[in-house]
Amino acid sequence: MDLHKTHLYEWHKKRAKMVEFVGWCMPLWYEDTGGIIKEHLAVRENVGIFDVTHMGRFMVSGSDAEDFLQYVTTNNVKRLKKLGQGQYSVVCNDRGGIKDDITLFKIEDNKYVVVVNAVNREKINNWFKEKSQNFNVKIEDVSDVTCMFAVQGPKAQSTLEKLTSDDLSGIKRYWCMLTKLGGYDTIVSRSGYTGEDGFEIIMLNVPFSEKEKAIDLWEKILEAGTEHGIKPCGLGARDTLRLEAGMVLYGNDINETISPLEAGLRFVVKFKKGDFIGRSALLKQKEEGVKRKRVGLKLSGRRVPRHGYEILKDHEKIGYVTSGAFSPILERGIGFGLINSEYAQVNEAVKINIRGKLVDAKIVKWPFYDIERYGYNRKKDT
Repeated sequence: MDLHKTHLYEWHKKRAKMVEFVGWCMPLWYEDTGGIIKEHLAVRENVGIFDVTHMGRFMVSGSDAEDFLQYVTTNNVKRLKKLGQGQYSVVCNDRGGIKDDITLFKIEDNKYVVVVNAVNREKINNWFKEKSQNFNVKIEDVSDVTCMFAVQGPKAQSTLEKLTSDDLSGIKRYWCMLTKLGGYDTIVSRSGYTGEDGFEIIMLNVPFSEKEKAIDLWEKILEAGTEHGIKPCGLGARDTLRLEAGMVLYGNDINETISPLEAGLRFVVKFKKGDFIGRSALLKQKEEGVKRKRVGLKLSGRRVPRHGYEILKDHEKIGYVTSGAFSPILERGIGFGLINSEYAQVNEAVKINIRGKLVDAKIVKWPFYDIERYGYNRKKDT
């Protein structure tokens, strides 16, 4: 099977270790950056740029666009009163399981851009169209005529403001702006998957046949960030960064058998907004109490927990690891687990079976790192 390629495939191929990821050929890390840990630290301390064009992008428009999105997502879309406002949300099935976690932004009256995970692009497109029959709404998959970059880190704003005449400091967290960036039409949102301040950029009207435009903007951003030591970053750093920040990965930490209440995403489920797909099942689960929960795991040493590894308490299995990695900030193994709720207490001691060896771990809150030193909540670059 031929793998999908982003607009920057040829650029990456010359400079990066390439791997298959959910049907795409993507950079894992770059040869000149010093590897995954160096890329990770560049984002935590300065700035890094990711090619995330593999993500799916939809335009949802029409007189019923708001009502439609209100019905197919768990968050309250009606709270997006002003142009540019956005939110993180979840799309559920009828049983309350997670079909995908998404971001959406109101870019015009009755028009929204929705970003979905690469692995779920076709599934969500079909789901939206199936559920749109009673709504006056148009769902357009624009993934193939746009591309998407993420510029993340405390120096992200000062990097990008060299390429636009608009004031990026006015973009609040989970808001966006339509702007010219490097001479190209873009949607720039203050959002990301790293726990850092930063921006996600959707470059508009750039079909694959015009990929040189995407390469041009990418290289302009790299040039603008030179003084800050900007590094191109691959999937390896993207995974370690999101793990440290406590962010879920679809297919590992969430899927159609795991609800947002179990996954620690209760904050995006707005029961009071009225009916939405999955509401009845989630309300029942809320009233009865969840039987399992996602928890943070901090290991005693540098061993890394991997998806599927058993989590034990007093020699009995209480759950399994959903994601794990080595944390460059903590210099130890960290991860998430889905465990029986009765054991989901902070500081609870557990063991993880790593290839037959029982490794000590502790249940902790996320983010895993010191957000006063690292992370979006610290004093932002101005």
